[in-house]
Amino acid sequence: MVYVSILTMAVVTYLIRMVPLTVFRRKIENVRVRSFLYYVPYACLTSMTIPAVFYETGSVASAVVGMAVAGLLALRNRSLVTVAAGACAAVLVAERLLL
Repeated sequence: MVYVSILTMAVVTYLIRMVPLTVFRRKIENVRVRSFLYYVPYACLTSMTIPAVFYETGSVASAVVGMAVAGLLALRNRSLVTVAAGACAAVLVAERLLL
């Protein structure tokens, strides 16, 4: 049963990567389609990250604090390491204050 699941996942992954290469032979000229495809990775990353932010902390309040700190640091053009460390520190402090 495990081998069937692994084989199914491998086939699905292969198809997702190969179908666009075989269907679209020429460069996509439509500006709307190109702009849509440009933002797809950001939308997918956001849709996977945001739920994880709220489920991995002890409370929703600490998650909101961490996300707010991360947003503020990102808006101030800080590095990714600084944003992540600041958000983790904010969540840690919020968790300690909420206990």
